[in-house]
Amino acid sequence: MTHRADMPPFLILSTGHPTASMRRHGSFAHWIRVAAGLDRDAAVVIDVEHGEPLPERAGFAGALVTGSAAMVTEHLDWSERCAAWLREAGQAGLPLLGICYGHQLLAYAFAGEVGYNPNGREMGTVDIDLTAAAAADPLFAGLPVRMPVQSTHLQSVLRPPPDAVVLAGNAHDACHAMRWGRSAWGVQFHPEFSTVHMRGYIRARAEALAQEGRSASALLDAVTAAPAARRVLRRFVRHARR
Repeated sequence: MTHRADMPPFLILSTGHPTASMRRHGSFAHWIRVAAGLDRDAAVVIDVEHGEPLPERAGFAGALVTGSAAMVTEHLDWSERCAAWLREAGQAGLPLLGICYGHQLLAYAFAGEVGYNPNGREMGTVDIDLTAAAAADPLFAGLPVRMPVQSTHLQSVLRPPPDAVVLAGNAHDACHAMRWGRSAWGVQFHPEFSTVHMRGYIRARAEALAQEGRSASALLDAVTAAPAARRVLRRFVRHARR
């Protein structure tokens, strides 16, 4: 995807960094930018986790929020500041896309409930089912009704925000994707993850999985590509630019 000088850039709010074994592949923000098809000069990255100040929203085509090892329920200072910024930006109509932690932070910002998923950890390539509302959604319309996605999380959106539209879910997590208003989306899954990223995360969590009575080897064998999830990310870019 090309970038013209007259196109406003996207803002990527970095709320965390990859697990140590995956950092050789770059940052979450880098993974998102590449997967979204954005040139290097088409994105501005702000490391909110490490205290970089949040910018004015004017001049950005939209904002994306990364995943994180932090938990929304910790109510960390930087996270609370980010939630307040997202609330104002969303109410002002700036296109937003939150991924994993970013999804949960958006839900919290708009008065939803976030907490530990009672079903425990979700890890690996999983199937999600689109809701009827997804058929008319700018990011999900026309995608397979059941589609594979890459997922790794302990917390979830337990109660979507008032007036939010749930777009996808599964037996493990009823709110895998949602839209608030016309231009704010959250996805629990990772559209930026390739099979390399997903396998790397499973290997990094092998000990924790074993303690939970789960087989990392079986999860590794089940990893497959998730092209429809990547389309959601690129559709967000096109929607925001329009």
